[in-house]
Formats: sequence, C-alpha cells, structure tokens
Amino acid sequence: MSKLKILQTQMPVSADKEENLSAAERACRAAVSEGADLVALPEMFCCPYDTANFPLYAEGEDGPVLSRCQSLAKTYGLYLSAGSVPEKGEDDTVYNTAYVFDREGRQIAKHRKAHLFDIDVKGGQTFRESDTLSPGNSVTTFDTEFGVLGLCVCYDFRFPEMGRLMAARGARLILVPAAFNPTTGPAHWELMFRAQSMFSQVFTVGTAPAPDLAGTYRSWGHSIAVDPWGSVLAQMGTEAGYQTVELDLAETDSVRSQLPLLAHRRTDLYTLKENSQ
Repeated sequence: MSKLKILQTQMPVSADKEENLSAAERACRAAVSEGADLVALPEMFCCPYDTANFPLYAEGEDGPVLSRCQSLAKTYGLYLSAGSVPEKGEDDTVYNTAYVFDREGRQIAKHRKAHLFDIDVKGGQTFRESDTLSPGNSVTTFDTEFGVLGLCVCYDFRFPEMGRLMAARGARLILVPAAFNPTTGPAHWELMFRAQSMFSQVFTVGTAPAPDLAGTYRSWGHSIAVDPWGSVLAQMGTEAGYQTVELDLAETDSVRSQLPLLAHRRTDLYTLKENSQ
C-alpha cells in the first residue's frame, strides 16, 4: 500500500492540557470523516511553547497525555503522530519528544529532539531550549503498512544530515512537528522543507501550531506538505484549522529513477554514517 492520506491539525495550544487533548480528539474525528489514515499534531501540542513551561508540563510515558493519545489512535483506528510533548526522563531530565501510535494504539516511534533550539537572531527571535531541555541522541525511522517513515522535531530538520540518514534507512516520508516563528518562518520554513525533500527525494510534512498572539513565543503556522521533487503540495496560512493531503509514497521511487541523486553519490569521496550508540 503506497497511498497515505494525512490530516494535519494547526491547532491553537492552550495552557489547559485537557483543552488541547480535546482539540486532538476533534482532529481525529475530522480525520475519520475525511477518510484519512494518519493525524499529525504540532510541536508541543499540549504545552505553551516556553522554556519555563517544559518542566511544569512534563510527564512520563504513563502520564495522562500519552495515555490519551494511545486511546485516541485505537478508538479512531488511525495512526497518530502525536506532535511532541515535554517528556520527563531520567534524573529529572526533560526532553522535547515526538511519538507515533499505530491504529491499535501501540507506540511505534519515539524521537527525542536531538538539536536544541538555542538561537539569538539580531533584531529577531531569542530562545534557549537548553535552559530546561536535554537533547536526544538518535535518528528515528519506523515501519508502517505504507512503508518506512521518518520522524524528527523542528530544529532537527535544519540539519541536512538528519533527512539524508532517514532516507538512507528507507524513509519515503518524514514527519516533522515544528514551530518556527515570525523571524525564522518567512525566511526558512518553506525553503527548508523544499530543500530537504529535494536533496533526499522524500515527502516531508511539517505540522505547526496556530499562533498564540498572547504567548511569549509565537508560531509561524504555515503547516506544509512537500513532494520528493521539492514542490509544495499544500500549505496553510496562520489560521487554526485542518489540512488534508493524500500522498502516493511510490512517487519517491519514480523521482529517484528519473533523477538518481542518491545513486550518484560519490561515496568514494565522502560518506555519511550514524555513530554507534
């Protein structure tokens, strides 16, 4: 099976976890009515995006947020890319962690954001995730009935190595819960997704929260889907809502046969490999 229909939810994120989970459930109901296979939630979908909030909202994997996500996936018979959440790890560490659950509610993927968003853009945005978060240390792919998919979180995707390593593992689609801002979004959001899709010849799907005008951090929104040729298939604006896209993942094979970038790599000159963990 190569055709996959995805519903992306560009939801506003409230300070109330239950309100955010209710929004996720509404997205699942909308996905069923649209005949979608997978629901994609945004980065930090249950927690206002602020470094001070991450430890306050952090839960373990047996906490109410992920338990509810498992239940939603099983109840509605959907794959659920549960955005990312603040995950309480070992020794009081906190991670920005993305999860995916299958149609039975089983956890089939977990990715701790590996590249922390510590930036200071002159005249623009300043942010330091490392004030309260710890980095993950893995490249993440997982198997589905549609084939191998990849998973990373926002700033991870600015590093071309991440996309290429997932593609090298067989990923034909990369899911990216993300939250660019009004400084980085207009400059790099669409450019990044198109570039990663083009260089690694994969579909890329970036799902962002709707902007919170009263928050300390404002998302750029613009949830996006791009094909392996680097063409934008669909992109939202800043409004809250849903976007549904149907992808034929077999298109990756077609593009790679016509323009064989991956086959033409000069591995006698350069190599890219993962470090052993």
